[in-house]
Amino acid sequence: MRARVRDFIYTKDDLFLATTTYLHPKDRILSFLRYIPDPDGDRSRDGSRYSKVDSKQAYTFLNDNFPEYLFDCEVTRVEMMGVPVEKVEKILNPVKRLTEIMNHPYPDELLLKVIKVANTFQDEAGIRQKHLGISGSVLPDLYDPLVSDIDFVVYGLKNHQKAMETFKSLKNDNNSPLKAIADDYWARLYDKRIKDSTLSYDEFCWYENRKNNRGVVDGTLFDILATREWDEIKGNYGEETYEPCGTVKIEATVSDALAAFDNPAVYQVEEVDILEGHHAPIKEVASYTHTYSGQAREGERITARGKLEKVMGKKTYYRLIVGTTRESLGEYIKLKNLNLD
Repeated sequence: MRARVRDFIYTKDDLFLATTTYLHPKDRILSFLRYIPDPDGDRSRDGSRYSKVDSKQAYTFLNDNFPEYLFDCEVTRVEMMGVPVEKVEKILNPVKRLTEIMNHPYPDELLLKVIKVANTFQDEAGIRQKHLGISGSVLPDLYDPLVSDIDFVVYGLKNHQKAMETFKSLKNDNNSPLKAIADDYWARLYDKRIKDSTLSYDEFCWYENRKNNRGVVDGTLFDILATREWDEIKGNYGEETYEPCGTVKIEATVSDALAAFDNPAVYQVEEVDILEGHHAPIKEVASYTHTYSGQAREGERITARGKLEKVMGKKTYYRLIVGTTRESLGEYIKLKNLNLD
């Protein structure tokens, strides 16, 4: 039973969970609860109603109703969510869902916008439909046509780079259906994401504008999300275990940023200087928060602060983790010499 990032799992208990990783234990699929049945919910599907839950609500709901979806993970050494394989009713695939939408005889307003995004990346970027998909609330058919955003998926890390490069060339073209985001949206997103002084508003906007992974189609926001092709997924679950080693701050040069928009976002680094914390041979910086995905490019010198983690497997190495909490307080990835003047 295979599942990867951006898939959804529909369970025999009428729950929808989003897959969170590429590698899974044999007895369950690692995923996070997103939608639960609720007679008063604001989402509907096949005559039933559902509600979307946040992180705290998800853990509380499962602990109270379905504790078998929670387990103590020996790899990460924390409590995690995962669907037991015997509870899986269906794995919802973003590529198949997009194909259904493209062939839909009467698409609604939101689905028409999804089709526009797909056609643009096929026609302008030359990415074949089998490498494109749709996730988020559209995947389980729990979206609101008037308010839902579009979580568009591009499979293959190089295809994802191509899609972002194409959007960069189109976002300020009056004839393109895909547009750049206006400043008022960045202000709302900044207030939502940044809860400390790690990034100023001007810094945040500068980074977000150059990423080219988010735009607007006919007034609706869309994300260009990366998911690995099956042949890009290496290793097996449990081959590596992780040991926390405190907080560190470093300077480093990014040597490889191909997976900078993956989940997690990963930057291979070299020429590392430890400014604070335990001295260790750090090989990569990884981010579990969207704020620091795509934050730096190959050859750029960065400063980063987060949790030091010892990775033990076939090879033992150290990495710096950003996004150990939802708010990522005091954790960041920034260019060392960013000049906004």
